[in-house]
Amino acid sequence: MSRIRIPVPPSPADYDVIVEAGALAQLPALVAEAAPAHRYAIITDATVAALHGERLLDALRDAGARASLHTFPAGEASKGREEWAALTDALLAEGFGRDGAIIGLGGGVAGDLAGFVAATFMRGVPFVQVPTSLLAMVDASVGGKTGVDTAAGKNLVGAFHFPRLVVIDPEVLRTLPLVEVRNGLAETVKHGAIADAMYLAEIEALAPRLLERDPDALTGLIRRSVEIKAGFVAADPREAGARQALNFGHTIGHAIETATGYALPHGYAVAIGMVVEAAAGEAAGITEAGTASELARVLERLGLPTAVPAGITTAEVLDLVVHDKKARAGRTRYTLLRRPGEVARTAAGAWTHTLDDGAIDAGLRHDVRERARGSGVSLTDIEV
Repeated sequence: MSRIRIPVPPSPADYDVIVEAGALAQLPALVAEAAPAHRYAIITDATVAALHGERLLDALRDAGARASLHTFPAGEASKGREEWAALTDALLAEGFGRDGAIIGLGGGVAGDLAGFVAATFMRGVPFVQVPTSLLAMVDASVGGKTGVDTAAGKNLVGAFHFPRLVVIDPEVLRTLPLVEVRNGLAETVKHGAIADAMYLAEIEALAPRLLERDPDALTGLIRRSVEIKAGFVAADPREAGARQALNFGHTIGHAIETATGYALPHGYAVAIGMVVEAAAGEAAGITEAGTASELARVLERLGLPTAVPAGITTAEVLDLVVHDKKARAGRTRYTLLRRPGEVARTAAGAWTHTLDDGAIDAGLRHDVRERARGSGVSLTDIEV
């Protein structure tokens, strides 16, 4: 099996990420080895439960494990404190204890929510991530971030809780809707943008195969993105420095996502956020000229938007970024590029920058020019 080891210093919390076709069929044995427990609770949304949940539950029971399945309604709207409380209460009601382990099965919402339940239940129980969306495979499942959304913004309540194991089976992507493929591809573009210009060029070249869900192309993509993210996580497990590079595109992206009431998929919002933040960096003299346009070209090859949806104003975006969790001393901080494949550091060596409203406005106006080229998106016409 292909294993990518992720060290988490200084605690003995190293874990493996397995990327292998057919790995889902081996999950009972893999879970028993990495997270032996008296009983297991699978947490997933109703859609994934119908596709994979019952089959996994039966496989665990056939292997002699005590297991239960807990579901919640699919969608970002479920990633809140209400569902966290309902799931926690359900575990308590069935007698789940500190000798249990939780399996998060599904996309990023399921992984974040299940992980937050695991992080907080009786002060923390073991946790295994089994992502079934491309976005979760290349991003949300790797890194130990868990949490829920609030009315003020995404992921504002949460905890670091590293999994014992991540099991990625690319075969489950065969039936993934195109909108979800693109959702995940946005994060792979981010990985190339912050760490590997050659990888960014490879994504652009492979765009047709990736959109057709070519298994070899997707498996290679997943492995490279996991390697890139693993490098940042290992260097900075708690996001005090280098790991902040992974937030590129997310400050503006989260604001756009919140402004749409989470109707715009996360990856689509991040795609827009990357272009805006790159253009803002250019306006501030930090990012090389032409970087935003290069990113926009790659994103458009993948069918992703680069323009803010109609109806969202600059003032609204600026108001929302104030609440971003990366803000310090009341100032919003942004991850910016020096050029494609390289993050810009400050003169003091910091990984994030403050920008004045003028630079953000310039970034958003660049976005307007992109919209004029036809790269915007309407919430009613997202291609699936």
